[in-house]
Amino acid sequence: MSWLFLALAILFEVCGTLLMKVSNGLSHISYAVIMFVCYVISLTMLSLALKSIEIGTAYAIWSGVGIVLIVTIGVLFFKEPLSLQKIIFIGLIVIGAIGLNLFGEAH
Repeated sequence: MSWLFLALAILFEVCGTLLMKVSNGLSHISYAVIMFVCYVISLTMLSLALKSIEIGTAYAIWSGVGIVLIVTIGVLFFKEPLSLQKIIFIGLIVIGAIGLNLFGEAH
C-alpha cells in the first residue's frame, strides 16, 4: 500500500507543478488554488508512504520520478528544448531511483 501512496504522491506533485506553470505566476487564482490542493495531497500521500518505505528511498523516487515526468511533459506539451545533456542526466536519475529501489531496503 505504501508504494501506491508514493505513486499518488508523485502524481499529485506533478499535477501541482503543472498547475504552477499554467497559473502564470499564480495570476490565475483558480489554477493556483488547485495547485496548493495538489501539493497538500502529495505531501499527505508521501507521509503515508514513509510509514514503511525508507525516507531516502521514498524521497529520491518521489523527486526523481517527478523530475522525469515534468521534463517529459515540458518537452511534449510546452515545447521546451531537450538536449543530450538533459537526456543523460535524466537517465542518471532513473538509474539512481531504480538502484535505491533494488538495494535501498533490506530484502
